Amino acid sequence: MTLQGHSLIAGGTVIGTSGTAHGFNPATNEQLEPAYTLVTEEQLKAATAAAADAFDSFSTLDPEQHARFLDAIAENIEAVGEELIVRAGQETGLPAARLQGERARTTGQLRLFADVVRRGDFRGVRIDPAIPDRAPLPRADIRQRQIPLGPVAVFGASNFPLAFSVAGGDTASAFAAGCPVIVKAHNAHPGTSELVGQAIAKAVTDLGLHPGVFSLIYGPGSSIGQALAADPAVKAVGFTGSRAGGTALMRTAAARPEPIPVYAEMSSINPVYVFPGALNADIESLAKQYVTSVTGSSGQLCTSPGLVFVPAGDAGNRFAAAVTDAITQLSGQTMLSGGIASAWQHGHDALEASADVELIGRGKKGPTENAPAPAVFGADLDAFTSNPVLHEEIFGAASLAVRYKDIDDLIRATRLLEGQLTASLHVTEEDFAAASGLIPALERKVGRIIINGWPTGVEVGHAVVHGGPYPATSDSKTTSVGTLAINRFLRPVAYQNFPEQLRPAPLQDANPWQVSRLIDGTPELAQ
Repeated sequence: MTLQGHSLIAGGTVIGTSGTAHGFNPATNEQLEPAYTLVTEEQLKAATAAAADAFDSFSTLDPEQHARFLDAIAENIEAVGEELIVRAGQETGLPAARLQGERARTTGQLRLFADVVRRGDFRGVRIDPAIPDRAPLPRADIRQRQIPLGPVAVFGASNFPLAFSVAGGDTASAFAAGCPVIVKAHNAHPGTSELVGQAIAKAVTDLGLHPGVFSLIYGPGSSIGQALAADPAVKAVGFTGSRAGGTALMRTAAARPEPIPVYAEMSSINPVYVFPGALNADIESLAKQYVTSVTGSSGQLCTSPGLVFVPAGDAGNRFAAAVTDAITQLSGQTMLSGGIASAWQHGHDALEASADVELIGRGKKGPTENAPAPAVFGADLDAFTSNPVLHEEIFGAASLAVRYKDIDDLIRATRLLEGQLTASLHVTEEDFAAASGLIPALERKVGRIIINGWPTGVEVGHAVVHGGPYPATSDSKTTSVGTLAINRFLRPVAYQNFPEQLRPAPLQDANPWQVSRLIDGTPELAQ
């Protein structure tokens, strides 16, 4: 597939007039072709206006055509084949096996949302039939359903060029809700974005949908991003990235004449709690698992464990020694870009320079300029509770081990944490009583609590929560992974005393879309 190097706006190629940008291979710092032209804010308006024009027809698709659209995107992405894996590897430095798994996750979640659309539960249909003879006053016929918000702006993430980017979870869930999508491509992987964008555009054309259902924009990050969040045609934003970037979008969206929600996933250090019983087993294996979770994908995962609490004393010392042995055998992996590697180094140096912090172990520098040596540091609980630097996320392969004395220490430290995506507890049955005292504190801080596992690796399904209190996300009631993510782009509308002829299909007595409904509080399952 020939890369054009331009934005895809409502089915057409648009040459940007605000300069150009290139992708770079982080393993070699080689500039990649082609150059990508960047749109102006005026050119951007064509995409948002087309999305607004597409909303009426796309938001009212029948379930089967709607689901076929999502299935078609998945099929088209797979049809790109090895070219997608090669280009993504060139732009990110990620190995082929990781990218193949990410592609499977991307197409799998599209098909999962297609199933959600066919089933129709997300429409949230509730019907309270009229009771005309109720005393002292009759009850009106009231019917409720969830409707899509409108066009959604999605920002591609740096660390997942497929699963959190052009056709990633934000786009898939917005499409499933019935919202047209304008994607701001991440400038670090423009070719990957275009290949996926062409796959989506083909699905739009092949199914005869309004071309404004999808646009892919290349532009200067801050100016075009802010323009997207400010555009009156855009009704919600999906973002995965830095806290600074997410909060900037939140401020812009809140300052609009019509404020809109920004669903931003931003910052998390994902604490791991090792209880004494867990250290009575295979300490070396536990330490290796921890180091593997810290260093996987060069630590560039939003669920990488940047913090582990370990008991003080001999068992904790043996765990630290095992961590030293495990990490010193590793070499750094190429990070996603020179900028990310530089930011990692800054955070690493700030942590190493902090008072009362010691180096537990460091690996070797990797084979490329952007492959710093992974490191684990240590501190006691008093240092952790008194030094804000020790709470900051370092996006990459670095972590901090904190020694604690008892469960009261853990509860005290947890109450000082910012909001997190995950928390992991390593326990045996002898630890259950103590762990039960920590769980209520964790529930107030995180979106997912894991027992005897590691936070890296997020299952895409119906029950998962990939979210948490600020700054993990901008809205703790939501998730960016799993089928519940669709709820971000919906809102309820009630229809009172509507005649059958005016009722939307899911609310009609005949239930032509065969969706599950709640009738006067009693579930009515789809046939």
